[in-house]
Order: sequence, then structure tokens, then C-alpha cells
Amino acid sequence: MHRFLTALTARPWLVFAAVIAVSAAFLVAARGNTRMETDLDKYMPKDHPAFIYSDEAEEWFDINDGIIIAIEHADGVYNPGTLSKVKDLTKELERHDLIGRGDVTSLYTVDNITGSEVGLDVRSFYSKVPESESEVEALRASVKANDMIHGRLVSADETVTLVIAELGDEAFSQEFYREILDLTAAYEGPEKLYVAGRPIVEGTMAYLAPKDMKRMVPIVLLIITAVLALVLRSPKSTFFTLLVVVLSTLWTFGLMAWLGIPIYAVSTMIPVMLIAIGVADGIHIYGHLGHYQRERPEASARDGASEMIRGMWKPVVMTSVTTAVGFVSLLTSDVYPIKYFGMFTAFGVMSAMILSLVLIPAAVVAFGLPGARRAKAKAKPEATDGIAATFGKGVMKYRGVIIAVTAIVVVVSVIGATKIWINSSFLEKFERDSDIVLTDAFINERFGGTSTLNVILESPDDGAMKRPDVLRLMDEMQTESEMLDEVGNSFGLADYLRRINKVMHADDPAFDTIPDSAELVAQYLLLYEMSGDPEMLWRTVDYDFARSNITLQLKGDDSKTINRAIQVVEEFRPRFEELGVNVNYAGSGYKGLIFTDLILKGQVKSLILSLGIIVVLLSLMFRRISAGLIGVIPITITAIVSFGVMGLLNIPLSTTTALISSIAVGVGIDYAVHFMERFRVAAKRTGDVFATIADAMHHSGRAIMFNAVVVIAGFLVLLFSAFPPNRALGALVSGNMFISLLGTVTIMVVVMVQTKFYFKK
Repeated sequence: MHRFLTALTARPWLVFAAVIAVSAAFLVAARGNTRMETDLDKYMPKDHPAFIYSDEAEEWFDINDGIIIAIEHADGVYNPGTLSKVKDLTKELERHDLIGRGDVTSLYTVDNITGSEVGLDVRSFYSKVPESESEVEALRASVKANDMIHGRLVSADETVTLVIAELGDEAFSQEFYREILDLTAAYEGPEKLYVAGRPIVEGTMAYLAPKDMKRMVPIVLLIITAVLALVLRSPKSTFFTLLVVVLSTLWTFGLMAWLGIPIYAVSTMIPVMLIAIGVADGIHIYGHLGHYQRERPEASARDGASEMIRGMWKPVVMTSVTTAVGFVSLLTSDVYPIKYFGMFTAFGVMSAMILSLVLIPAAVVAFGLPGARRAKAKAKPEATDGIAATFGKGVMKYRGVIIAVTAIVVVVSVIGATKIWINSSFLEKFERDSDIVLTDAFINERFGGTSTLNVILESPDDGAMKRPDVLRLMDEMQTESEMLDEVGNSFGLADYLRRINKVMHADDPAFDTIPDSAELVAQYLLLYEMSGDPEMLWRTVDYDFARSNITLQLKGDDSKTINRAIQVVEEFRPRFEELGVNVNYAGSGYKGLIFTDLILKGQVKSLILSLGIIVVLLSLMFRRISAGLIGVIPITITAIVSFGVMGLLNIPLSTTTALISSIAVGVGIDYAVHFMERFRVAAKRTGDVFATIADAMHHSGRAIMFNAVVVIAGFLVLLFSAFPPNRALGALVSGNMFISLLGTVTIMVVVMVQTKFYFKK
């Protein structure tokens, strides 16, 4: 490999031409095919049993996520102007190509079920906008008397009403998102309009994520450039090190576009990752060249390039492979954004490795050695004095303290890790004071909630959902669920039957119950089907009355809220099963909960897999199993501390922070590999423990310290992200890099000495 790379880089202009050609091809692919994935359902595996069932249930009951438009009038919505806007906005939404006529719910379209002399009367609350005070008051009284509408479509204080437009999974687009925002803005004054719902969350993420990436990339480039300039002290070295990471990022996104893989929200962090991580190879390569130049100041550029390859190709390849392993292990996740993030970040890391081993030596041959390194300096091959030697002696002197402190930190971290929780909320990705979060809170405060959980009841017997005992148990479960603070409202077949029974008995509150006989239930349902539009009814029950859908409106979309609601429902499962009815779940809320479980399982699998593979790789590289076990000590401690900090600081696992362990393993192992390789070389040359530690500290210790500084600076750029989870990730990874560095030069060194690593005595 050394000879091949040396011969290749001896023709630098051929190397430059090849790199330019490949980069141009990837640039064309990236410009032509890159797209942002906005549908959060596409984040999840379609072959998972829970998702398969949920998709089937959504087909049965036409369950779709909706855009929720809240219209607020400070003096109340019961006035001709506001009611006219409700009508006009409803009709305008119904005319849209992406929204069906029956998919918009508002006071203008929703059924008002009342009793009449001839039976059941079902009609909308108004078709013509009421003008007189008496007409407006009559409408107000009708809504207030209908429990199915009052508090659900009109707020209890009567100052806000909702217009809900349901969308199919494929209907939402960036253009539609902007159209909705422009449309609602046109209806403002004196009313104030708020827009919420999962499609709006998707649209906001798709709008902010690319802007976030465009803002962070220049910042990270500027910071990395400044740090590299201080570390490498050479404009040429800084330029070509940066060129490597820029090209590797371009290649990565070009490959994604060529393969038709969309950009997810988490994918926008790939450039920051690759820029921060990819400079490590250049730092170590140029660091080795600097040592070589100080020892042989008369060496030519070709000699320097050859030595860069000879001395560094093995550790660079090994560190890149182990880093890539950390990210490739994310392929074990069933969550598509995490899976693709791992795969393409690994590709970017390997691209940076190839470019570092080819482009940087070729640049040295073509443009000469770094000018700052040309000065003649006295060689200090063993570095037996100075800071490195002092630090090494300190580590050996206080090794007992180091072991004790490490043990305490690990124990505290393990305790903290038991407190970690998983968050399925997509709203948590936004600032607490952002418009979308404030709007969601506004609607949740006045209505049942913007998030939903669908409880699906199934029986093998047709007509089971007409049985009074089943309906009463449904009603009881809904009542019990609504007692939770997290559940605002619920809606199902029982609500229809209670309402019909009441109005058929002159609105007597005593009859606000489920009818006593199955025959009466069947008559009521037949009356409703004949009197009104039964489409809304079929969203609560199927045609055979063997399945039923109960919708719980939730005040949040996080896993804690969903789990609380499911916990109440599960208490009713045995009683439903006694009646021959099975309980299942569906809808976006439930899929989000399963989503979080997949994140946790993927984390455990990827961490175990990556650690196992790295142990094997290090054992093969250093030809002893002890090397593999010792090498993973710093990153194992780092992973434990990372999860401990998250638990102690109440930072949840999400699609973003779930990347912590893989990044900690993938990046942190670089320090151990470089240090162990230099320790091995120095041990063979000196045969003395203290001299070996001093040499490794002087030669690799400085390089990995510079590497850590650059990586930490790069990841701290995520603190400028518009998304709070990204900022948490940046802070945690930066802390991880410091812990990995500290663990490498302290506890790992102690273990190497105690186990006589590369020493017989």
C-alpha cells in the first residue's frame, strides 16, 4: 500500500485531475436530485407489524392528520364577520386540489344532531351566515347545547373556533405549506388565525432544516479554518486539510442524490460532522510530517510525502475504518433517518481518508513542504523531558487516584443512565418560544389537543359494536381517559349514540346514556344514516360494525403523554377481551411511540455491534486481543458518561441525540488508535516504560490534543442550530471528545502499563 500510494502521489497533477472529475460528477448529481423529506411517516419502517396494522386501520376509518386552523376573535366568534370567514375559508379549502370536499370540518360543515317531531334531524349549524342578533344567538345556543361540538370545535369561552382540513399521506408539499400560510394570513383582522397540526410541523421542519444547514456550514468552516491555522501554522496545510473535508462532504451528498436518498432533518448535520471529523487525518499526517522535518530538515518534498504515507497510512486507515464502523453500526436501526445518517457519514469519513492519503501528499509534491516546517530544529527523538514527560510521570505517580476517580465517575454515570427517557415529540425539535410551539400550546389550552391516539376495537362478530355492553365499556373508557390532564377530549361511536338518545328524548339529560337494547341502538344508527351524511359515522365504525375507532385527543405528542393514555386504555383490555373484543392502536401518535422504541433498540444494537467490531479490528491491527480490549476502554467510559449526563440533565433520546454513542465510539477511538500505535513503536525502540510514555505523549499526545480541539470546536458550532436537539448533540459530543481524550492519556495509559502492554517486564 505504501509503495502504491507513493507512486500515485508522485504524479500530483494526475491525482488533482481525478479528484476534480469525481467531484464534478457528484456536484452534478447533488444539484439535480437532492430533495428534503417532509413526511414524518417516511421516517418509519413500513414492514414493522405495528406500522402495517396502523396503516390498515387508517384505511378502514379514513384516519388522516389534519391542518388545524384556529380563528380567534377577542369579543367572541359569534358575529356575522367571523362566521362569514369560517364559511369562506372552509369553502376555499374544499376547492383545493389536495383537499376533498368532505375533508374539511368547521361550524359550516359539521352535523348538528337534533330531535324533531318526525324523528331525527341532522343538518349543518348554518348554511347562510346569520346576520341578525337573534339568528346569531340561536346559532350560539345550538352549539352550546351540543356536547359533541361545544368545547371541541368552539372553545368553552366562545372566542376561538376551529377549521380542520385533513390530508392524505402524499398530499403535503412545500408549495402547499406556503399556500396555507398565505391563505390564513389573508383572513387576519380583526380575527387572529393560528395554524397547527402535524403537516405544519413537517412543513416547518422542511423549511428550517436547509436554512439551518446553510447557516452552520460557513460558521464551522470559519472556526475550523481558524483553529487549523493555529494548529498547523501553514496556509498550505490548512487549505488542503479543509479541501479534503469539503470534497468529502460534496461526495457524500452527491452519492445520496445519485441513489435517490432524501435529506432528512438529521441529515443536515452531516456537513458539520464531516468537517469536524474529517480534519483529523490531515492533522495527524501533517503532524507526522512536522516531526520528520525537525529530524531531517534537509529532506525534499518527495521524501516528505513518502514519509507521510509510510508512517501514517496504517493508523489513518485504521482510525477511519473504526470511525466508519461507529457510524455503520447505525444501520442496525430501523429508523430511516438514523440508518441513512450512519451509512452516508461513514462514506464521507472513508472519502476523507482516501483524499487525505492521496490529495495531501500529492499537494506536498506539487507545491512543496509547509514553509513553517522548513526551519532547522534540534531533534528530540525520545522526548524524555518537557511537558509530555512530566505529564507521563504524573499519570504513573497518581495511577491509583486515576483508577478511583474513573470508577466513581462510571458508577455515577450508570445511575444517571437509568433515568434516561425517550422522546417521540417532533415539537420538541423547535424552540419553546417559536410560533409553531406557541400555536400548538394555544390550541391545546382551549381544545382537546392537536395530537391524537387512535384506539381500535375489533371483534370477530359482525354487529358487535352495536351491543350495549360493548358501547358502555367504550364510553367508560373514554370517560376514564378524559380524566387525565394529558387527554383533552375523546370521540367515538358512543358519542353518537348518547347524543341521539338524548335528542330523541327531548334533550332530557337523564337520557345522555347508551340505549339499553341492541335493537334501539340499531334503530338510532339507521335513523342517522337516513337523516344525514354518514361519512363522519364511518370514521368511528366499519360497515359491519365489527370494528370501531375511538380517537383520544392529546395535549402533547411526546412519549410520556402517549404512554399515560395507553396505560389507562390497557386497564380496560381484560374487560374488553371478556366481551370478545380485542384492543389495538393506530395513528400518528402511536406510530411515534413505536418510533421511540425503535430508537432505543437501535442504540443498544449499534453500540454493542460497534464496540465488538472495534475490539476485533484493534486485535488484528496490534496482533493481540488485549489491544482490542484496552483500546475500547476510553470510548466505553465515554459512552457511559454520555448517557449518564443525559439522564442526570433530563436530556431525552431522540432521532438526533440517539447519534451520541455512535459518534462517541466512531470519533473517540481515533485517539486510542494513534496513541497505541505510537506506544508500540516507542516501546520497541526504547524498551523503557517512562521513555515510551513520554515519546507517545510527545508524538501522538500533541496530535490527538489538536485533533480533539478541532473536533470540539467543530461540534460546538451546532450550538448555533435552530433546533434544540441539535444544540444538545453539539454540547454532548464536544464533552464526549474531551472525555475520550482524557481517558486515552490517563486510564488507558495506566491499564497499558499495568498489563505490561508491549513490555515483558
